[in-house]
Amino acid sequence: MGRSRQLFYEVQRFPLRRIAATLAIPPCGMLALLVWQVLLRHPWGKQPMSDASVIGWTVFLWVIYVRLITVRLVTEVRDADIVVSLRGLWPARHIPLGSIQSVETITFDPERDFGGYGIRSTRQGKAYVAGGHRGVRLKLLDHATLVLGSQRPEDLTAILSNLARSRT
Repeated sequence: MGRSRQLFYEVQRFPLRRIAATLAIPPCGMLALLVWQVLLRHPWGKQPMSDASVIGWTVFLWVIYVRLITVRLVTEVRDADIVVSLRGLWPARHIPLGSIQSVETITFDPERDFGGYGIRSTRQGKAYVAGGHRGVRLKLLDHATLVLGSQRPEDLTAILSNLARSRT
C-alpha cells in the first residue's frame, strides 16, 4: 500500500529563549570541569572522576542538550490521518480522520490552560503545544479532546473540516 498524500505540514520550534541558558548549565559545568581537570591537570575534589569519565559525561550532556534544543512539533495531515509528533523526542501519534467529531480554531494561554509547552494532559484533554497562543481543538468520537497548537490554525481547521465533509 502506497503512502498517503500529504495535505498539511507544519513544523514549530519551541520558545527556547527562557530555558536554553538553563538547559546549558550542566553541559557547561562539565565543560569547565573538563578544562580544569583534563587540560589544566588540576584534579577536582577529594575523589576526582577519571579523565575518561569527565570526557564521557561532558560529551553525553552536550548531546542531550543539543537533542533537547532541536526538538520540533510536527503536525501533518494526510488522506487518512493526522500525525503529530515531537520530532527527536517522542513517538508520533496517529489520529484517524474518521475519529474526528468536530474541529474548531481556538485561542489559549499555554501556561494557564495546559501548564506550559510540549505534550500536556489536562482535565480538558491532551494538548500538543510548541509556541504561540492559537491552535485547533479536535473533539473525537470517543469523547476525547485534543488541542494542536499551530501557527496556521485557520488552514488546519479548513483542511480538516473539508476532509470531514467529504467523508460524510
